Amino acid sequence: MDHRILDMISSPADLKLLDDDELFILAREIREEIVTVTSETGGHVASSLGAVEIILAVHSMIDCPVDRFVFDVGHQSYAHKLVTGRLDEFKTLRTYGGLSGFPKPDESPYDVHPSGHASDSLSVALGLAKARDLSGGANKVVALIGDAALSGGMAFEALNHIGQAQTPMVIILNDNEMSISRNVGALMKHLGNMRASSQYRQTRDSVQEKLENSGALGTALANFGRNMKESMKQFVLPRTMIFEQLGIVCTAPIDGHDIGAIKETLGLVLAADAPVLMHVVTKKGAGYEPAVRNPEKFHGVAPYDIATGEVKKKPATAPSYTSVFGKALAEEARADDRIVAITAAMKDGTGLSDFAEEFPSRFIDAGIAEEHAVGLASGLAVGGKKPVVAIYSTFLQRAIDQLVVNNALPNLDVVFAIDRAGVVGEDGPTHHGIFDLAYTRMVPHMRVLAPSNEAELVHALHTALALGGPFAIRYPRGAAEGVPLPENPEVLEVGKSRTVREGDDVAILAFGRMVGRALGAAELLAERGVEARVVDMRWAKPLDADAVARAAQTKLVVTVEGGVVSGGAGEGVLGELARQGLAVPALTLGVPDVFVPQGKADLLLRDLGLDPQGIADSVEERLG
Repeated sequence: MDHRILDMISSPADLKLLDDDELFILAREIREEIVTVTSETGGHVASSLGAVEIILAVHSMIDCPVDRFVFDVGHQSYAHKLVTGRLDEFKTLRTYGGLSGFPKPDESPYDVHPSGHASDSLSVALGLAKARDLSGGANKVVALIGDAALSGGMAFEALNHIGQAQTPMVIILNDNEMSISRNVGALMKHLGNMRASSQYRQTRDSVQEKLENSGALGTALANFGRNMKESMKQFVLPRTMIFEQLGIVCTAPIDGHDIGAIKETLGLVLAADAPVLMHVVTKKGAGYEPAVRNPEKFHGVAPYDIATGEVKKKPATAPSYTSVFGKALAEEARADDRIVAITAAMKDGTGLSDFAEEFPSRFIDAGIAEEHAVGLASGLAVGGKKPVVAIYSTFLQRAIDQLVVNNALPNLDVVFAIDRAGVVGEDGPTHHGIFDLAYTRMVPHMRVLAPSNEAELVHALHTALALGGPFAIRYPRGAAEGVPLPENPEVLEVGKSRTVREGDDVAILAFGRMVGRALGAAELLAERGVEARVVDMRWAKPLDADAVARAAQTKLVVTVEGGVVSGGAGEGVLGELARQGLAVPALTLGVPDVFVPQGKADLLLRDLGLDPQGIADSVEERLG
């Protein structure tokens, strides 16, 4: 078997020894490696395939890790991992104990920051550039951001500051026309119009000629525009662009799969003494036809068959919590035309595709802009609607201020459907939803439900919409428990739990999906002569004070939750015991003060002591 060029790349420095034709071959080999590995591990395929040439061009033109290459989100970083000494480990991508699916500084000195949430790269990059300037350094800073991430408010804030600071740095806008769900918003339309503009096509050749013949650095800088606004009007379009108005030089769009063109433009912009945005047009999934045809499916995909692109079938299981929520919300919306569904670029991921098709005027995709989505919900509620905001737990963290001030403070009728709550698995620490119990429980007026199965989720949604006020409903990723769904959802009594197993030795107060694991632990404890009561608490706020008092009549009160212990529901139970003046041994089980790595959720929960065996062992140890 012939050796691949890829097998000879141990660091980005090796790329400087390759000519453009060899880099073209390397790009093909990298795509083959990405497809081969992700077909077994799953992963973010389409975005990583689309960014290969950009990553190779950048690494061949700068000197990392002295120079800094900052990724936004990190979904597209697989090629980066492959050329920074991690080829041998790449087969462990996203697996327990293996490589992270995102840049991770403690994994490699080439990874600048732990990217996993969109729109933060420009702020990080500007901070690096300012630190360089303060230290008197001369290293380069390059940030790679997608067109969808650019719609996030944090990115706009950074662009405004970058334009003011005027410190040298390069922003590469990877314009692939698509985020997780198709991009929405005026900026996306603007970029689309720019690509289609006849004026751009007419000026493209002359602009390229200027770049190629710029000669002296002074001429290049003049063309890039010391006088920003006038140069931009001549450089790209008669109409000014938003970047120009912010004081950032912007190149004409270039082919993001032409390594030579990218390198040529990079050579010029890296020498500029001002911030420059390179507009690079790519195709998601490039090089793998199934991903090109269906980039949304291949944004984040489970293991798949390479030949067909079809996800490898697993044995039939219960429906996912996400799909149960989507169907239940549509049913509620048929009975109440005030209900409006909102998401932040995650229509499919939050189970709202069918809702959007059935109620297009009552579905809003706010784009990658969680703060805006949650603020928007407050306006809808003031206007007499019943907004349901469906966002992953880890991404709702970005809108805590809006949740508190815009929604909870005025006590509005808004439901926060918090998907992917708890440990989520292979995406790792940037995506685990382990903080929502703490950040929702702390807010006045907020009521928090943690359904233990899919039937409880249907009841919880019905309850939140029926009672009004700010509600949070948290539920996990993946298949539900397989219980029958209710035909007529109930309005749950506020702050009342349900006992699912009796026992007088120990009381296990469990929240959400931990109820099933607590029942498993109770069976193990029974074999050891310990009878454990298991209570499905249902409400993380308000807590069932009566259930807590009854639990205090046993030898040990145990709380089990799928979030952080610090500030979580367990500590709420301890507070309730103290308020009632009840002195009883207690044990709070949950995620300790650590960031949880990536891996199969069951393995991670085992390590955290949150599987039935771990819960039983902790109880037995505490009993002494």
